[in-house]
Amino acid sequence: MAIEVQVFGTKRSADTRKALRFFAERRVKAHFVDLSERAASVGELRRFAQRCGVDGLIDRKAKRFAELGLGSASYSDDFWLKKAAEEPLILRVPLTRCGPRVTVGLVEDEWRDWVEGKASR
Repeated sequence: MAIEVQVFGTKRSADTRKALRFFAERRVKAHFVDLSERAASVGELRRFAQRCGVDGLIDRKAKRFAELGLGSASYSDDFWLKKAAEEPLILRVPLTRCGPRVTVGLVEDEWRDWVEGKASR
């Protein structure tokens, strides 16, 4: 059975490009969502946050994070999800989804399991 994945990221992100190349090399159809053109919804981000926590979604080293002055900020998870939906450049990318399975960041071992049809960890 052929799988399809959805990759959220930006064209400028090296990790996003690596993810797209990973799936292309394995002939897996990848639907790319450029977060700089179309932000993910709070509900979509919540699915990723359930897997890795809101802290795992936010890239505190991102240039945009610093520009927004969020460095020493301590806010609720809902605040961060709304802020990430408004300002997708503070997200750790790529956000990758394959059916109910999701990952944040560059995790080729887990993607390899998806491609090989192994159960999620």
